Amino acid sequence: MPSSPASPSPYRSSGFWLAVIVAAFLAVNTVRSLLAPAAFSGYFGAPLASPEDAPWVIVYALRTGLIAAIIALLLAARQFRMVGWVALLGAALPVGDFLLAESAGAPTSTLLRHAAIGVFLLITAWRLFAFPRPQA
Repeated sequence: MPSSPASPSPYRSSGFWLAVIVAAFLAVNTVRSLLAPAAFSGYFGAPLASPEDAPWVIVYALRTGLIAAIIALLLAARQFRMVGWVALLGAALPVGDFLLAESAGAPTSTLLRHAAIGVFLLITAWRLFAFPRPQA
């Protein structure tokens, strides 16, 4: 009776670890933006015009935390192609972040960081799509 090949370990996949980095980065940004909304908005490249604008940073934090949790759950469930789709579709978000930061007069280093995040998400999606599909 031939033995079935073992499914590959996600821990040996660069896509898995890139996605872990994405989830961790989002979780850290969630905490940073909840603890210090004004400082985080400056880091983001769109400083608050007034302290009364801080609730919008909290809105960002809640949504970012949700995305981090979804990625973590999908990774735990070994749904690597779904995480790949999240990364691929999510690559549009840093484009919007870049444009928002640019319109706020953010420094070039901040704009480059947003661009790098978009490229990182595209690479993450590419590596996750390369992970072998489970055999039925």
